Amino acid sequence: MSPGLFLPAGLAALLALAIPVVIHIARRTEARTVDFAALRWLDAAPKPRRSLTVDERLLLAARLLLLSLIALWLAAPVLWNAADDRRVVAVLPGADAATVRAAAERGDRVVLLAPGFPEHSALAPVASEDPISLIRQLDAELPAHTPVELIVPATLGDVDAERPRLSRRVEWTVGAEGPAPRVAATRPLALTVRHTLGAEGAVRYFRAAAASWTPADAEPAFDVAATDRGVPGSARHLIWLASGPVPAPFERWVRDGGVILTSLEARIPVEGETVPVWRGAAGEPLAVAGRLGRGRVIRLTRALEPAAIPQLVEPTFPDALAAMLDTPPAPARVAAADHAPLTGAAPYDQPPLDLRPWLALLIALVFAAERCLATRRQRAVAP
Repeated sequence: MSPGLFLPAGLAALLALAIPVVIHIARRTEARTVDFAALRWLDAAPKPRRSLTVDERLLLAARLLLLSLIALWLAAPVLWNAADDRRVVAVLPGADAATVRAAAERGDRVVLLAPGFPEHSALAPVASEDPISLIRQLDAELPAHTPVELIVPATLGDVDAERPRLSRRVEWTVGAEGPAPRVAATRPLALTVRHTLGAEGAVRYFRAAAASWTPADAEPAFDVAATDRGVPGSARHLIWLASGPVPAPFERWVRDGGVILTSLEARIPVEGETVPVWRGAAGEPLAVAGRLGRGRVIRLTRALEPAAIPQLVEPTFPDALAAMLDTPPAPARVAAADHAPLTGAAPYDQPPLDLRPWLALLIALVFAAERCLATRRQRAVAP
């Protein structure tokens, strides 16, 4: 640890130390002359020469100390490398309890991988969100020389697509495998189709896809009507089979978060660039997608007929349609053994310890002592 000053110019306030010294020299403690009868027959002796003396030295010392502390506070004193350099063991909820107890018995600093990094306790905490970001934050907040051990369960959730890169080499301890999470059953997609007269033939491809997503003993979630009927409030995926601009009510529905798949002849604005989301056997794009407000626009690049798109009559079309309309999220659960952090990130500069809060407390105590001494002096000289 090494002390330092952020604002050394604040020490110029030390010049104010001369003020109480001058005041104490110029203002002596008042003395009262008491006459008594025996002195009247004595000759007046010459007055002694006055010497430079200081009265109330304890009060003067308190005032000098108070001004010195204020000047030091203005200079913003700090303490570098004052962080706790003990070995840190960060525990992700769900990790092996036996390993955590062993670290606590060794005297290591055991913290929980949660916002604020609280001290680990025997209470079972809730699962932390985005553990990889918390690991990076812990690496940034600790001094570069502090050893770190990360205790994680066998399976990690909410991870990034790549392994995290830290500024130090950490000890990556993987605990036992916990119970497998329950995966909720997903409902089949519900399709809403709006078409114009003459486009009834293209509807059958989407009806067949909806039927393939639905169990044999249930009815497909398939709503088909002309373009003059609106979109139900529960609809999320719209198939638009009409030429010309998409009407404003349907465009607003897309901007509010809906997903629309349009035929080649339809026109609807797209914000930003489009990317291919469906390709043919030779890699040619069959559909491109882009953003519109909070929703998505998927536009076919060819006429909706088997001669232009042979994949319409292939068994893979329902899966391709589902992938376009409802893009599955990237895998978020990985084996912890395969996601150990890498090294090579630049180290972070650690902020120093600010000493001004402690100085403020000391200033308050010295000020209280100075007031007590000043009050006692006033009582001593009172008539």
